[in-house]
Amino acid sequence: MTETMIGVIGGSGLYEIDGLADAVWQAVETPWGAPSDQILTGTLDGVKMAFLPRHGRGHVHSPTTVPYRANIDALKRLGVTDVISVSACGSFRDNMAPGDFVIVDQFIDRTFAREKSFFGAGCVAHVSVAHPTCPRLGEACDAAARASGITVHRGGTYLAMEGPQFSTLAESKMYREVWGCDVIGMTNMPEAKLAREAELCYASVAMITDYDSWHPDHGEVDVTAIIATLMGNADKGRDMVRRLPALLGADRAPCPHGCDRALEFAILTAPEARDPALVARLDAVAGRVL
Repeated sequence: MTETMIGVIGGSGLYEIDGLADAVWQAVETPWGAPSDQILTGTLDGVKMAFLPRHGRGHVHSPTTVPYRANIDALKRLGVTDVISVSACGSFRDNMAPGDFVIVDQFIDRTFAREKSFFGAGCVAHVSVAHPTCPRLGEACDAAARASGITVHRGGTYLAMEGPQFSTLAESKMYREVWGCDVIGMTNMPEAKLAREAELCYASVAMITDYDSWHPDHGEVDVTAIIATLMGNADKGRDMVRRLPALLGADRAPCPHGCDRALEFAILTAPEARDPALVARLDAVAGRVL
């Protein structure tokens, strides 16, 4: 058994966790640069917690400029074992309405301007992201959301777009009708891939703010309406997060789905051929296997 530490990456509108004991904001240095902001650490119901505002306090990072590698490395470096990603999104489904939450279990990655791996020339690794989220964590998020009175949908495919612009009508229709996506957002990739490389369990909670641009009765995305829904979702998100420590517990067994052993057979570069400088940068992310 190891000690649970829950890391929450808060998206648009979610910039804090209520009720943390011994709460302190602390700077974390990483070999991949500075994370989005300092990280708020403390305990909640006897379980260690870490909170990182994805866009930084004051929303200073666009989806493209979020330092995803630094964020995941910083959480791992602090001892986080389980990452809960909370983010705003648009919906492609009538029954997934603004104000609802979706526990995402699949992604289609359409981002193109971001570094997507900790590994590269000098230390090559290939992890599986066939199932990019952890079912155990997803179940806990689902239970916490329902206990908070939130309308929640278990399972859904998240289309990750580059942004910062919203979709064209043609794109929105294609993602919905041809590709079969359920929600759309700008930040869960490469975040989920990097969490897998760092052997962290990862769950994605998508908080719906709008119907993107496909819906004939709602028209194009209206930022004013999004912000109004966002504030209500943020209150719901904080209530959901407060329930997670009781569900996950302070003691943590190995992940039954193998998320915490994702690098077991992933590194292909022979030890004698590995770049010492890159290996040094991987101390937190891959130190277990290097």
